[in-house]
Amino acid sequence: MLPFWIALQFLSSLPIRLPGMPEPQALGRSLLFYPLVGLLFGVILWVINWLLLGTPTLLHAALLLCVWVLLSGGLHLDGLADSADAWLGGFGDRERTLTIMKDPRSGPIAVVTLVLVLLLKFTALLALIEQPHSLALIIVPLIGRSALLGLFLTTPYVRAGGLGQALADHLPRSAGKQVLAFSALACVLIAGVSGVMAVLLAVLGFVWLRKVMLRRLGGTTGDTAGAMLELLEVGVLVGLALV
Repeated sequence: MLPFWIALQFLSSLPIRLPGMPEPQALGRSLLFYPLVGLLFGVILWVINWLLLGTPTLLHAALLLCVWVLLSGGLHLDGLADSADAWLGGFGDRERTLTIMKDPRSGPIAVVTLVLVLLLKFTALLALIEQPHSLALIIVPLIGRSALLGLFLTTPYVRAGGLGQALADHLPRSAGKQVLAFSALACVLIAGVSGVMAVLLAVLGFVWLRKVMLRRLGGTTGDTAGAMLELLEVGVLVGLALV
């Protein structure tokens, strides 16, 4: 179970502490458990949503969004902010884009992007609470973290060295494809027709975002992986809220 604890420590702000640095093989296998971490997040959000029933709707949605962000410690939002700055400031140049992504400072475009994404997430949550459609809370985090597995399975990692390279190099690819298939099936079993729609929306978004990354960078980085997760989550949420 070490790969699961590695995945949970990396993807969450939960108090998980592992002794020392794991072996590269364990790091690679931890990617297989990313969807399970997403499912855990989804169940936590679903339970909190149930506990908040009867709360004023705006406050209900705001509290859910806060828990959602806190569960991951804002990890993927940070990647989204860095990617937004780099995409605008890179002017289409690969090396300039990668350099800007390494800068810890956030520019105006990063702030605007975060505000828009969080605003869309909040309003989509509000709509889903009013419908009600609480099962979306389970499948959307599952889809987002499954997308990370899919990205590392299909896309070169462009920064040599570091954690991301170890993940990419030691990911068991056959097992990864099986985990992705089971994750898609789980979404359908949990949410039925809505699950099918969520998976289709995620696949379309994944294909488009991956194409954008390949065109600019020739692959992915940790920041663009986080950006993909956030954009897919908000896209699927909005899509489910509209139906």
